[in-house]
Amino acid sequence: MWNYLLRRLLTMVLTVWIISILVFIVIQLPPGDFASNMVSRMTAQTGAAADPAVVQQMRRMYGIDQPLPVQYLRWVQNVLTRGRFGYSMLYNRDAIDVIRERLPMTLALSLSSFMLVWMISLPAGIYSAVKKYTAGDYIVSFFGFVGLATPNFLLALLFLFIAYRYFGVAAFGLFSEQYIEAPWSFAKLFDLARRMIVPVIVIGTAGTAGLIRTVRANLLDELQKPYVDTARAKGLKEGKLLWKYPVRHSLNPFISTLGWALPALISGEVIVSIVLNLPTAGPILYHALANQDMYLAAGFLLVLSALTVIGTFVSDILLALIDPRIRFQ
Repeated sequence: MWNYLLRRLLTMVLTVWIISILVFIVIQLPPGDFASNMVSRMTAQTGAAADPAVVQQMRRMYGIDQPLPVQYLRWVQNVLTRGRFGYSMLYNRDAIDVIRERLPMTLALSLSSFMLVWMISLPAGIYSAVKKYTAGDYIVSFFGFVGLATPNFLLALLFLFIAYRYFGVAAFGLFSEQYIEAPWSFAKLFDLARRMIVPVIVIGTAGTAGLIRTVRANLLDELQKPYVDTARAKGLKEGKLLWKYPVRHSLNPFISTLGWALPALISGEVIVSIVLNLPTAGPILYHALANQDMYLAAGFLLVLSALTVIGTFVSDILLALIDPRIRFQ
């Protein structure tokens, strides 16, 4: 077991290093850079052409005038020695400070959505499989298909309309106006929990619908296997039989989603975060990529990739603990 953990840890380090190279190359693929984009906007506003010497000076100031390998080595050295991702040209701040501000709310929203997905999809999927082809199964399947087919940003707009039309509340952001700049307190924490209900439901809808269908399909497959008939023949009670074997083997999709839960939230819910004005990483990452703020974008992507690798490692360990077949292999 310890040899396995050591191999996985070394693989994680190698994976993150390769990801850092790919991230740095990908964010450099679009033509131009931050300096050229800024000059283009200034030219469009003033109508006067920019001095090439000024453009070159801006590139030198932001450290983007060097060849790509030199920029990457400097960036990696800065990350390893100082824990810094570079200077955010878009926000005129260190990129790590911008990431620190957005990452806690992103993690809180992601974990809340993930817990909602688990709490709903597991019992609903089990019920739908056990009561297959009944009215309850059809109702669960109907809501599952609706959840998969409805875009999350459309649900966000619907919730905003309902909240404002019938309750007179503008459900934007994660804090009420009086708590945005206020220090942390029980009242602020309660306000956060209250206002997180809408984004958590919106963001968790698609994941819940998908996992319901996955759990139902996996459990139906397990219930058809010979060991279930053998357990029934030995007199094992139906409830104990269900939870001891088939449900346990059907939990694999739940555990395996740990690794991609946070990246799915960031990459798939950017529009929802923009619609609901959420202070999460999605909008910041979108603006950083759109404006070629390379150090901020690279820092965000590297942090998310590291969290993905760690989450995948944890999910593999949990899968080995839950499923004896994986331990045997």
